[in-house]
Amino acid sequence: MSSGERIGVIGAGAWGTALAVLNARAGKQVTLFARNQAALAGGENPRLPGTALPPNLVIASAAKQSSFSSATLLIAVPMQHLRATLTALPPGDAPLVLCCKGLETSTLLLPPEVAAAIQPARATAILTGPNFAHEVAAGLPAAAVLATPDAALRARLMDALRTVTLRLYGSADITGAALAGAAKNVIAIAAGVVMGAGLGENARAALITRGIAEIARLAVALGGRAETISGLSGLGDLLLTCTGASSRNFSLGLALGKGASLADILATRDNVTEGVTTAPALLARAAAARVDMPITEAVTGLLSGAGIADTVSAIMGRSLKDE
Repeated sequence: MSSGERIGVIGAGAWGTALAVLNARAGKQVTLFARNQAALAGGENPRLPGTALPPNLVIASAAKQSSFSSATLLIAVPMQHLRATLTALPPGDAPLVLCCKGLETSTLLLPPEVAAAIQPARATAILTGPNFAHEVAAGLPAAAVLATPDAALRARLMDALRTVTLRLYGSADITGAALAGAAKNVIAIAAGVVMGAGLGENARAALITRGIAEIARLAVALGGRAETISGLSGLGDLLLTCTGASSRNFSLGLALGKGASLADILATRDNVTEGVTTAPALLARAAAARVDMPITEAVTGLLSGAGIADTVSAIMGRSLKDE
């Protein structure tokens, strides 16, 4: 790990700020590009309260990206803003590390697929796994996956981005890792509904396990590996978001399960809950690949106003089969 490593982080939300803070504390040269520099002027990001911004962390306007040449660029913007962010990047050959999860609703593409379309000449990786931003920023031990099919790039980025509190594991399966990061948000909404509606821990355990199965089916259909879904980017992230109180997707499902409307829940939030837009896009992508994803289908229905009792009856009444 080089303390002289230059890193640019585009996106000053909670996750982008956490990654910037973590790497700046490790002595790396980090620039955090923010649309609203003024919001960070007090030495703290309102989206990550309680985390002091290190004095060596450079805060720059997003408009200043054109004057920045970094060894590594971390893209930590909401999924639906990824295309515009990549399109606006100045010319360069710095590798891109995508730190967003989801599918582009207009195209049904995963993050690395969007990057391949917009920045085909740039080497691309994704950083994903079971990580809450506030815990990473607090320096609590965590692990993540750095996925790219380029073995040499993978080794270089893992060395560049690791810290004493964030352990990185490599994967060549960028498709499987990206899909897992997107789909787990949908399963987390379902887990929240289960708990909010009082359906019990048995139901949540079954749902998580079957969620892994349907994600793995789609991963294989898209050219990924089933075993990736059993690792940190799949099972690890799924466990966190289906059980952690800090999960935006789980908490949204919890409120739905208790009877709140989706519109009312979203009206109280200023952060993106990726699973809401991911669910219908994921279902459409699965349909195109002829892959059955009953939990994703159920969540899509619930988000559109379907009743919980009818949805549970439909899932429990599906034809029996071997696991």
